[in-house]
Amino acid sequence: MYQIEEPTYFYYLAIIPAIFVLFLFSFWWKKRIQKQFADHNLIQKLSPQKSTFKSFLKISVICLAVAFLIISLANPKMGTKLETIKRQGVDIVFALDVSKSMVAEDIAPNRLEKAKQIITKIIENLGSDRVGIIIYAGNSYPLLPITTDYAAAKMFLQNANTDMVSNQGTAINEAIERALLYYDNNEQTNRFLVIVSDGEDHQENTLELAKEAAEKGIKIYTVGIGTSKGGPIPLKDNDRVIGYKKDNRGMVVVTQMNEQILRDIAIAGNGKYINGNKTPETIASIKDILEKAEKSEFESKQFSDYEDQFQWFIGFGLLLLIIDVALLEKKTKWVQKLNLFNEK
Repeated sequence: MYQIEEPTYFYYLAIIPAIFVLFLFSFWWKKRIQKQFADHNLIQKLSPQKSTFKSFLKISVICLAVAFLIISLANPKMGTKLETIKRQGVDIVFALDVSKSMVAEDIAPNRLEKAKQIITKIIENLGSDRVGIIIYAGNSYPLLPITTDYAAAKMFLQNANTDMVSNQGTAINEAIERALLYYDNNEQTNRFLVIVSDGEDHQENTLELAKEAAEKGIKIYTVGIGTSKGGPIPLKDNDRVIGYKKDNRGMVVVTQMNEQILRDIAIAGNGKYINGNKTPETIASIKDILEKAEKSEFESKQFSDYEDQFQWFIGFGLLLLIIDVALLEKKTKWVQKLNLFNEK
């Protein structure tokens, strides 16, 4: 199992294509200058051992060496020991609404980004609890299984968007049905489902499913995102608004948060409704609920004793630099036989 200590250094890998582009420009410029003083045959006679292949080989070696040295700065680490750790916590699954109405901007920056901010902050405040993520619109899909890997949870969450579910609409019942099968520990005494949505629901059996979930020990908490006034649904092209969604009559669709549906679902699910428009208050409410919940003991496996691996990449990088120095730009017999660049 690997982890990266300083992933920001990977941005420096952009240097490599820049080096190669500069090399190509320099190669083209030299060829152009040479043509101004002599023709190709004369240049071949003046420098018969000059190898184009070797030039490309040397720059490739340099680029590879730079890549290894940059990776060494990021300091990859490898877990050498797998440990089983006993924890006490609850299972909390987030059901994130990714329907098109969630891109409405009546809540800044928009409903979906606000929802992701709230879930991220809640995850950051978790202790030894397990977390899972479901996304839904017209259908529901598992985004992340039950896990204690909060870093992975936040990473998957940030990538969630409205294009992940092709069947649009808002079917909260799909999220609840998915959650009924999502928890993998039937002995867990406290299982929570947190539905983060604007409350639009196009199904009729949602409340019955919420009651079924409550009977199976799953408490449903709903977090409402949006305003009663609502807002239009922007249509974007490369993050630029090109219009707004319209109905069959050509009128701009205004989507409003349906707070009552979310309240009803929370009551049926033996939970609580929370208005999510004020992030600090929302996080404080859910944190208080989780702290008061009874904790169950469970086992989880994770890698430990991570050892630095940067020295290998430094070694390979330095070795390649030495190889580059040793490589001469003159032709060799096997290169002449290959004649890759028509150099004979």
